[in-house]
Amino acid sequence: MADNLSDTLKKLKITAVDRTEDSLEGCLDCLLQALAQNNLETSEKIQGSGILQLFASLLIPQSSCTAKVANVIAEVAKNEFMRTPCVDAGLISPLVQLLHSKDQEVLLQTGRALGNICYDSHEGRSAVDQAGGAQVVIDRLRSLCSRTDPASEKLLTVFCGMLMNYSNENDSLQAQLINMGVIPTLVKLLGIHCQNSALTEMCLVAFGNLAELESSKEQFASTNIAEELVKLFKKQIEHDKKEMIFEVLAPLAENDAIKLQLVEAGLVECLLEIVQQKVDSDKEDDIAELKTASDLMVLLLLGDESMQKLFEGGKGNVFQRVLSWIPSNNHQLQLAGALAIANFARNDGNCIHMVDNGIVEKLMDLLDRHVEDGNVTVQHAALSALRNLAIPVVNKAKMLSAGVTEAVLKFLKSEMPPVQFKLLGTLRMLIDAQEAAEQLGKNVKLVERLVEWCEAKDHAGVMGESNRLLSALIRHSKSKDVIKTIVQSGGIKHLVTMATSEHVIMQNEALVALALIAALELVTAEKDLESAKLVQILHRLLADDRSAPEIKYNSMVLICALMGSESLHKEVQDLSFLDVVSKLRSHENKSVAQQASLTEQRLTVES
Repeated sequence: MADNLSDTLKKLKITAVDRTEDSLEGCLDCLLQALAQNNLETSEKIQGSGILQLFASLLIPQSSCTAKVANVIAEVAKNEFMRTPCVDAGLISPLVQLLHSKDQEVLLQTGRALGNICYDSHEGRSAVDQAGGAQVVIDRLRSLCSRTDPASEKLLTVFCGMLMNYSNENDSLQAQLINMGVIPTLVKLLGIHCQNSALTEMCLVAFGNLAELESSKEQFASTNIAEELVKLFKKQIEHDKKEMIFEVLAPLAENDAIKLQLVEAGLVECLLEIVQQKVDSDKEDDIAELKTASDLMVLLLLGDESMQKLFEGGKGNVFQRVLSWIPSNNHQLQLAGALAIANFARNDGNCIHMVDNGIVEKLMDLLDRHVEDGNVTVQHAALSALRNLAIPVVNKAKMLSAGVTEAVLKFLKSEMPPVQFKLLGTLRMLIDAQEAAEQLGKNVKLVERLVEWCEAKDHAGVMGESNRLLSALIRHSKSKDVIKTIVQSGGIKHLVTMATSEHVIMQNEALVALALIAALELVTAEKDLESAKLVQILHRLLADDRSAPEIKYNSMVLICALMGSESLHKEVQDLSFLDVVSKLRSHENKSVAQQASLTEQRLTVES
């Protein structure tokens, strides 16, 4: 065999120059046979013989051997070490030229050769890119698209594979294909050839690659991809095939327009059916499918239009089915159900309807099942839903009387930042009412935990929400007892720090809370306000041109309130506040200018 191969390679060198087609064909057959028996060894021999360079001159449209030459190249390029030598031998340009051929066998072998050279090869892709190969292949796909004979379908599959190998995991080449309009062509292919599993799979893998790119979403949205994928999905029985379609649906469903198209194409019904079929199964594939289907369902509800369409005024079949997931014993369904409710709870109308129809009790029951060693993702999702439901004013009192604060406070001992964050957000949404704020503000365990979380430097969200809840307890309760509890728990320094936040809304909330402290319990808080350097911070806020008008206004209100303390009053005098305040009398904001005049009078009288 080895001797035969050496002879063949020598003979091939001679016949390649003479162009005797019969001898050439015999040599190529011999090479193809050797490659079929031992591809690796034969490829090494071919590389060593220097014959690759001669192949470029053999890749001519009019020769009867051209398809076999391309086939040899396709076979050797299955080996990684042969791809760059194929590029260096100048084979790419003549191969790309052959894509214009009318001979199906030549097209097939050329497509294979280019696809294999591009596989995981930067040099191969670059050479095909420079030779303009991608555009020619896309044009060929378009012209062959409607042909359903087996030979054409085989060719279409090879061309799709070639484009995939060309662009796989390469954002700039994928973007190039998108700009060339490959997406509508592939969607059309999928529609026409949905019976051909090899071609369908190739299209799905291509979609999966392209759908990761943000720029592809708009093009996908302008095709009937949603309809085609749902149609294909309904026909699938095998888990692997469904999985492939899911892998395309997930990135596509991140786009709001496509979410709506998928809902209209009937995807939700398919997903609900999967959930129903797989919910009691303990097979690994079924558990995975249930998770994917319920996750995708939640994703579809992230679009405002798709969510509202499925809510159907709270009477829709989909909404009712999702509700039934919450009391289920399956953690994945409990999670998806709670997340779905959180997504439905994105406008006041939906929130009011759901609270009036008993959703709060269902969510509290769910939380109750997860207090001791509970599932953190379920806790987080249920708290997210409660927080969203608490946003409309009319829902707050109803949720308080249903016992939501007590249910939420059971999670105070949680050490998981995502749960802490949602717990804080839910409580903050609920305490607009004075009575609720007072009750919570006197809860020493809660206040101490808030003060502890105000120092959670690794978790900015938890830290910010804790500060905001401390401030809200004071602002809404206006209660001396609440202020005393917060002072005793060491919360004052955090409110002072919050006044320097980069977020104006948080600065403002802190200043209003501090003004209430100064007005109601200045003696109790005096020492803490001093050690937190409040007066210096207020001077800085007033002197800083970047401070928002409401920050300047509330800082001056607070200065006036601090005058009742001898030690803080002295600090104010020492820092020449009069200079800063008198400049603000000409401030463009009327309220700031008026407060500056009042503050100046107060400072002058008290000096």
